[in-house]
Amino acid sequence: MLKNFLIWGFLACAVLSTHGVAPSHAAGARNGASAPRPNIVFFLADDLGWSDVGFHGGEIKTPHLDQLAAAGARLESFYVQPVCSPTRAALLTGRYPMRHGLQVGVVRPWAQYGLPLEERTLAETLREASYFTAICGKWHLGHFQRAYLPTQRGFVHQYGHYNGALDYFTHERDGGFDWHRNDEVCRDEGYTTTLLGDEAVRLIEKHDFANPMFLYVPFNAPHSPLQALDEHLQQVAHIENPKRRAYAAMVHCLDEQVGRVVAALQQRGAIENTLFIFSSDNGGPTDLGATNGKLRAGKGTLYEGGVRVAAFANWKGKIEPGAIIDEPLHMVDWFPTLAKLAGAAPPSAPDRPLDGKDIWPVLTQGKPSPHEDILLNTTPSGGAVRAGDWKLIVRNDAGAAQDDATPTAPRPKKKRRNAPTNETVELFNLANDPSERRNLANEHADQVQVLRARLDVYAQQAIPPKSAPAAPGFKSPAIWGEP
Repeated sequence: MLKNFLIWGFLACAVLSTHGVAPSHAAGARNGASAPRPNIVFFLADDLGWSDVGFHGGEIKTPHLDQLAAAGARLESFYVQPVCSPTRAALLTGRYPMRHGLQVGVVRPWAQYGLPLEERTLAETLREASYFTAICGKWHLGHFQRAYLPTQRGFVHQYGHYNGALDYFTHERDGGFDWHRNDEVCRDEGYTTTLLGDEAVRLIEKHDFANPMFLYVPFNAPHSPLQALDEHLQQVAHIENPKRRAYAAMVHCLDEQVGRVVAALQQRGAIENTLFIFSSDNGGPTDLGATNGKLRAGKGTLYEGGVRVAAFANWKGKIEPGAIIDEPLHMVDWFPTLAKLAGAAPPSAPDRPLDGKDIWPVLTQGKPSPHEDILLNTTPSGGAVRAGDWKLIVRNDAGAAQDDATPTAPRPKKKRRNAPTNETVELFNLANDPSERRNLANEHADQVQVLRARLDVYAQQAIPPKSAPAAPGFKSPAIWGEP
């Protein structure tokens, strides 16, 4: 059992002296921002099912999310990665995780890797454009060295946890304590979802809105372990299945905290110039109380239930209330879109091209998706791509494409190009079959060929997945201290 990990030995003042002061507001003007730049509040749920929000007709009441969704644009074909860490990497870099080696599984406690340090993050880009940047929630992009932590990756302020699946009350994971403020151990007591709401509200209440803020709130709810507060369990006492009941209660708490954040911005008079974005990090795990409605399967798969999520964007006066956007979009799109709104220049290194596109015209002018295709993932054992209404899924090695859900399994050996393989090819027309029930691969071999060629191009660009676990008992004495 790992003990006493995730406790920093360096002083908070060192962090604050490096990151505590935002650059001048003039930086945005130098980058060509001609309109008021919005505050950006990005809510990210963890393992939320497609049909587990009120605005998708779910039984779980989410009044605050529903209100924001109704006053903005629902993104009905919004894609993410099959599991947690890859989606977060996609958001913060605007690049598909196969370019980071993060396309398989998640970054587990003490894994000897994280989001590569050469990757420029959205937080860094916005901070240089005079934004106050804060994360309140789950990082999940590496913590084995100080350089991989949020305050070293562009966030002025950090609060929350580095790993997933921590205990909601003790804040422990695998015998170690995982709760931090500004990347130093923090002993705040309470239920994690509520604590994250508390911190977000506190930041809003004290913020000087002469400079805009980027507030990233990646909740750990409703990810397992299924632990809920009594007050929320009472609201769903009618649900008989205990897993579903606890899960629903956790969603209630998340929705409640979203409402508190919105109310805090309203009280500060900042609501008119705030862009709200909401998404889940992947589809819901149906074995842990989630539902994905009409979408097939769930978390860890390349079917729609694993990679298509509940999402919306809301900015009063800029995004039309009640809009329904069916154009295919992806999490990587938020990086260039937000950078442009902030008057910042996204990275343009030729060896690190962005996969994301500016989707602001889609959100505000009804323009079509800027993507010719969207990569849903490519791994050593398969992949998936969507182009227009068509979606191709390829699996080989006896279904090992589930490596998205089982990252600790050994990766298959590379095959010779013409070597025999147990390969499954599925082709779906999502316009006619959003539930992916009818495989059209045999009927449309030409379409399979076109999409397969596109998927192969991505596969050739992918770097090998990172999966190095920590050595038994690993702890770096130069960084981690004792409690």
